[in-house]
This record gives sequence, structure tokens and C-alpha cells, in this order.
Amino acid sequence: MNITILGPGAVGSLWACYLQKAGHNVSLWTRSSAPSDVSLSLSAQENSSHTFSCNDKESLTYCDLLFITVKAWQVESALLPLLPHLSQETILLFMHNGMGAIDTVKNHIDHHPILQATTTHAALKHNKESVEHTGLGTTVIGPFNPLGEQCHFMQDVLHHALDSVEWNSNIQTALWKKLAINCAINPLTAIHQCKNGDLLHPKLHSDVLTICNEVYLVLEKNHIDWSLKELITTVNQVITATSVNYSSMNRDLFYQRRSEIDFITGYLLKQAEKHQISAPINQALYNKIKQLEENTL
Repeated sequence: MNITILGPGAVGSLWACYLQKAGHNVSLWTRSSAPSDVSLSLSAQENSSHTFSCNDKESLTYCDLLFITVKAWQVESALLPLLPHLSQETILLFMHNGMGAIDTVKNHIDHHPILQATTTHAALKHNKESVEHTGLGTTVIGPFNPLGEQCHFMQDVLHHALDSVEWNSNIQTALWKKLAINCAINPLTAIHQCKNGDLLHPKLHSDVLTICNEVYLVLEKNHIDWSLKELITTVNQVITATSVNYSSMNRDLFYQRRSEIDFITGYLLKQAEKHQISAPINQALYNKIKQLEENTL
């Protein structure tokens, strides 16, 4: 397939390398409009080097799959300028933290097959030329619109490149579960500038449990079949499995970048308001992150 990665950060670069290794014609698209060649080394179980064309408009013309890995708040500004260059048959695959970003561009893209994905693979981009695969995981993909329902074959395409990949016709459930985990981990680790594992300390873990209780009420109203016990158990498992890692929101605040809080806790709060659910700790965390962003950006 002809595949363009829009937003080659850590996750985008990881997939670019693995998709090229699997035999696909992969190009990159970045914030810079200048065409160039980009070299990336992939550090994982086996080291490999890859070269990609970057910002080549011709690659968009023949693009079968646009793999969108920019941050949620960047989706609209990054994607809209590319749409005139794409065929109507080009599949759009969104992979980012949070929910609600596609809603901002839905009316512009609904004639495309649209897929959403979430992954637990971990990646770290040390610099512009190197990405490290820091943790094995699972990817779940599924359709956003009826045209996307016809793209089940993309499970095999992605699985062949970087396993394991599962197809979920009800991808919204998987996205809600990922959002719930992010609500419990990301804001706290960002505010306290701590590693994920530090959330197991009693004082911070009591906040984790309170967050989970509020999140569960919203999940229940959105008909997500997940018990409070399962939510807490999963959050604790993720904290333990990623104990030495820093969350993406932690890194965003550390490097004084805009975070995805509006599409994580912010999205949860909109749903809580819709269902008249009180979520004071999530509201307090949201307010604090926004204040920290305003003070640094």
C-alpha cells in the first residue's frame, strides 16, 4: 500500500518504520511544507534504518492510507490542508489519545472510509533521527463511519507490520476504556511531574480511586459495559506495567507544550455535564492543567 504518516512523532515514527519493513511504500508529512528525505533508525528487538520521502504532494495523490498520528488538538489544522490532494477512496486512520477530535472535521471527511485506532505499544523518540520501541502492546482498530466498516482488511495489514492488531466493530468502547485510563493517569502525573509508578503511593493512589469513581459514572451513562472493579484493576495494571514511564501529558507540560487535556479530561467533563454527573476532582485536575499551560505557553 501507499501509506502517508501524518505526524511522525514517537508513535507515528514507530509505525512508519514497521510498515516500511513490512514492504509498504511509506512517506511522512510534517509541519514543515518543504519536501525532503528523512532517515530514521528503529531501536527494538532488531535495529533497522529507514529513509522516507517527506512532504511530497505526489505521495498524497496516490495515498491509499493516511495514518493520522498528530495530537488530538492538531487534527483539524494538520488534516484539512491535505484533503484537496487526496482521493475519495483514501482511508483515514486516526490514532491519538482522547476523544472528540474527529467531530471537529467530520463534515469535511465523511466521504472517506474512516477508521479509529488505539494502541498500547510504547515508543520514545530520542531525537529527529531515532525512535525506540520501548514496550510491546496491542492495537485495536474499528470503523468510525459506514465506509470504514468495509475496511476490515486493514487489521491484517497492520497486524503483519506490528502485531498484535484486533478488529473491534464497536471501537467506541475501546476508546472509552483508553480514555478512562488516561483520565486516571495523565493529569496526576503531569501536575506532580512524576512517573506513572508513583501513582501507587497511598496519597496519590487515593486520588486515582476518586477519579475512577467519577469516570465510572460517566461510562455507565454511556453504556460502556465495564464494572468499577474492572476499571480500577485495569488502571492499576497499567500503572504497574508502565511504572518507569512518563505519561504523554507529563512530557507535554515538562517541555512546555500544549497537552491533550481538552480531549481527555475535558471530553469526560462534557459527557458528565450532559448526564448531570458531578465530577469535582476531574474538574479540579482539568483546571490545574489549563492553568499550568497558560503560565508556560
